[in-house]
Amino acid sequence: MPGSPEMEGFWIHFVETVYGAWLYGDARGFRTRHHREHVEGDYKDPPPTGKYDIKRRGSMEILKQSPVVLVPAWRPIIGAAVRDRLQDQGAFVLCLAQGGQHLHLLAKLPLTSDARIWMGLAKKHAAFEAKAQGWQGKLWGKRGKEVRVRDRAHQLNVYRYILAHVKEGAWIWVWKHN
Repeated sequence: MPGSPEMEGFWIHFVETVYGAWLYGDARGFRTRHHREHVEGDYKDPPPTGKYDIKRRGSMEILKQSPVVLVPAWRPIIGAAVRDRLQDQGAFVLCLAQGGQHLHLLAKLPLTSDARIWMGLAKKHAAFEAKAQGWQGKLWGKRGKEVRVRDRAHQLNVYRYILAHVKEGAWIWVWKHN
Protein backbone atom coordinates (compact mmCIF):
# COMPACT_ATOMS: atom_id res chain seq x y z
CA MET A 1 0.00 0.00 0.00
CA PRO A 2 1.51 3.43 -0.98
CA GLY A 3 2.48 5.67 1.89
CA SER A 4 2.76 2.85 4.42
CA PRO A 5 5.83 1.38 6.15
CA GLU A 6 5.17 -2.00 4.49
CA MET A 7 5.34 -0.70 0.91
CA GLU A 8 8.12 -1.75 -1.47
CA GLY A 9 10.66 1.01 -1.70
CA PHE A 10 13.81 2.56 -0.35
CA TRP A 11 14.61 4.78 2.62
CA ILE A 12 16.10 8.21 2.05
CA HIS A 13 17.43 10.97 4.32
CA PHE A 14 16.63 14.38 2.86
CA VAL A 15 18.70 17.39 3.93
CA GLU A 16 17.35 20.67 2.58
CA THR A 17 18.42 24.23 3.29
CA VAL A 18 16.65 27.55 3.08
CA TYR A 19 17.86 30.38 0.86
CA GLY A 20 21.30 31.70 1.80
CA ALA A 21 21.88 29.16 4.60
CA TRP A 22 25.25 27.87 3.43
CA LEU A 23 27.33 30.19 1.25
CA TYR A 24 30.81 30.11 -0.21
CA GLY A 25 33.11 31.54 2.41
CA ASP A 26 30.95 30.40 5.33
CA ALA A 27 32.87 30.41 8.62
CA ARG A 28 31.55 26.87 9.34
CA GLY A 29 33.37 25.60 6.25
CA PHE A 30 31.98 25.08 2.75
CA ARG A 31 32.48 23.19 -0.48
CA THR A 32 32.69 24.53 -3.99
CA ARG A 33 30.55 22.88 -6.62
CA HIS A 34 32.03 19.54 -7.71
CA HIS A 35 34.91 20.31 -5.28
CA ARG A 36 36.62 22.37 -7.97
CA GLU A 37 38.58 24.22 -5.32
CA HIS A 38 40.21 22.76 -2.22
CA VAL A 39 38.79 24.38 0.91
CA GLU A 40 40.32 23.88 4.33
CA GLY A 41 38.05 22.72 7.15
CA ASP A 42 34.42 21.72 7.51
CA TYR A 43 31.65 22.29 10.04
CA LYS A 44 33.38 19.99 12.59
CA ASP A 45 36.80 21.57 12.10
CA PRO A 46 36.19 25.07 10.64
CA PRO A 47 38.76 26.90 8.53
CA PRO A 48 40.94 29.56 10.17
CA THR A 49 38.99 32.69 11.14
CA GLY A 50 38.91 35.23 8.34
CA LYS A 51 40.53 32.98 5.73
CA TYR A 52 37.52 33.06 3.37
CA ASP A 53 36.02 36.46 4.28
CA ILE A 54 36.45 37.77 0.72
CA LYS A 55 34.52 34.79 -0.69
CA ARG A 56 31.81 35.30 1.94
CA ARG A 57 31.41 38.99 1.07
CA GLY A 58 31.19 38.12 -2.61
CA SER A 59 28.52 35.52 -1.89
CA MET A 60 26.51 37.98 0.21
CA GLU A 61 26.67 40.64 -2.52
CA ILE A 62 25.08 38.42 -5.17
CA LEU A 63 22.16 37.29 -3.00
CA LYS A 64 18.81 38.57 -4.23
CA GLN A 65 17.58 38.95 -0.65
CA SER A 66 18.85 38.47 2.89
CA PRO A 67 19.51 34.87 3.96
CA VAL A 68 16.42 33.14 5.34
CA VAL A 69 16.16 32.11 8.97
CA LEU A 70 12.78 30.63 9.83
CA VAL A 71 11.42 31.88 13.14
CA PRO A 72 9.76 29.15 15.24
CA ALA A 73 6.22 30.10 14.10
CA TRP A 74 7.08 29.27 10.46
CA ARG A 75 8.76 25.93 11.13
CA PRO A 76 5.59 23.80 11.55
CA ILE A 77 3.98 25.46 8.52
CA ILE A 78 6.92 24.70 6.23
CA GLY A 79 7.70 21.27 7.67
CA ALA A 80 4.07 20.10 7.54
CA ALA A 81 3.69 21.30 3.94
CA VAL A 82 6.75 19.31 2.83
CA ARG A 83 5.54 16.25 4.74
CA ASP A 84 2.01 16.49 3.35
CA ARG A 85 3.16 16.80 -0.26
CA LEU A 86 5.49 13.81 0.03
CA GLN A 87 2.69 11.76 1.61
CA ASP A 88 0.27 12.85 -1.14
CA GLN A 89 2.80 11.59 -3.71
CA GLY A 90 2.88 8.17 -1.99
CA ALA A 91 5.90 8.42 0.33
CA PHE A 92 5.90 7.10 3.87
CA VAL A 93 7.34 9.91 6.03
CA LEU A 94 8.71 8.59 9.31
CA CYS A 95 10.05 11.77 10.89
CA LEU A 96 11.20 15.28 10.14
CA ALA A 97 12.88 18.23 11.78
CA GLN A 98 12.37 21.76 10.45
CA GLY A 99 14.87 24.14 11.94
CA GLY A 100 15.71 27.75 11.25
CA GLN A 101 17.84 26.95 8.20
CA HIS A 102 17.62 23.20 7.58
CA LEU A 103 15.04 20.49 7.04
CA HIS A 104 15.91 16.87 7.78
CA LEU A 105 13.42 14.21 6.77
CA LEU A 106 13.45 10.40 6.74
CA ALA A 107 11.05 8.80 4.27
CA LYS A 108 10.45 5.61 2.35
CA LEU A 109 9.81 6.21 -1.34
CA PRO A 110 8.37 3.79 -3.90
CA LEU A 111 11.01 1.95 -5.94
CA THR A 112 10.19 3.86 -9.14
CA SER A 113 10.51 7.34 -7.64
CA ASP A 114 13.22 9.95 -8.11
CA ALA A 115 13.99 11.42 -4.68
CA ARG A 116 15.27 14.76 -5.99
CA ILE A 117 12.15 15.36 -8.09
CA TRP A 118 9.85 14.37 -5.24
CA MET A 119 11.56 16.76 -2.83
CA GLY A 120 11.53 19.52 -5.45
CA LEU A 121 7.76 19.20 -5.71
CA ALA A 122 7.44 19.17 -1.91
CA LYS A 123 9.59 22.29 -1.54
CA LYS A 124 7.57 24.03 -4.26
CA HIS A 125 4.34 23.13 -2.43
CA ALA A 126 5.75 24.44 0.86
CA ALA A 127 6.71 27.73 -0.79
CA PHE A 128 3.16 28.13 -2.15
CA GLU A 129 1.69 27.34 1.27
CA ALA A 130 4.01 29.85 2.92
CA LYS A 131 3.16 32.57 0.39
CA ALA A 132 -0.55 31.93 0.98
CA GLN A 133 0.13 32.69 4.67
CA GLY A 134 2.09 35.88 4.04
CA TRP A 135 5.65 34.73 3.28
CA GLN A 136 7.51 37.10 0.95
CA GLY A 137 10.61 36.35 -1.06
CA LYS A 138 12.60 33.22 -1.67
CA LEU A 139 12.34 30.31 0.74
CA TRP A 140 14.55 27.41 -0.38
CA GLY A 141 18.16 27.07 -1.37
CA LYS A 142 19.11 25.03 -4.41
CA ARG A 143 20.19 21.43 -4.53
CA GLY A 144 19.41 19.70 -1.30
CA LYS A 145 21.03 16.43 -0.41
CA GLU A 146 19.35 13.06 -0.72
CA VAL A 147 21.21 10.26 1.06
CA ARG A 148 19.98 6.73 0.45
CA VAL A 149 19.84 4.74 3.70
CA ARG A 150 22.19 1.74 3.48
CA ASP A 151 20.85 -0.55 6.19
CA ARG A 152 18.85 -0.72 9.42
CA ALA A 153 21.69 0.64 11.57
CA HIS A 154 22.03 3.64 9.24
CA GLN A 155 18.26 4.17 9.37
CA LEU A 156 18.27 4.21 13.18
CA ASN A 157 21.21 6.64 13.26
CA VAL A 158 19.41 9.00 10.86
CA TYR A 159 16.21 8.74 12.91
CA ARG A 160 18.00 9.63 16.16
CA TYR A 161 19.97 12.40 14.41
CA ILE A 162 16.79 14.01 13.09
CA LEU A 163 14.99 13.87 16.44
CA ALA A 164 18.03 15.36 18.21
CA HIS A 165 17.40 18.63 16.34
CA VAL A 166 14.75 19.43 18.94
CA LYS A 167 17.68 20.64 21.11
CA GLU A 168 18.35 23.33 18.48
CA GLY A 169 14.74 24.51 18.48
CA ALA A 170 13.58 22.58 15.42
CA TRP A 171 9.94 21.66 14.94
CA ILE A 172 9.80 17.87 15.13
CA TRP A 173 7.18 15.59 13.61
CA VAL A 174 7.15 11.81 14.08
CA TRP A 175 4.81 9.27 12.49
CA LYS A 176 2.58 7.49 14.95
CA HIS A 177 0.74 4.25 14.21
CA ASN A 178 -3.00 4.68 14.80
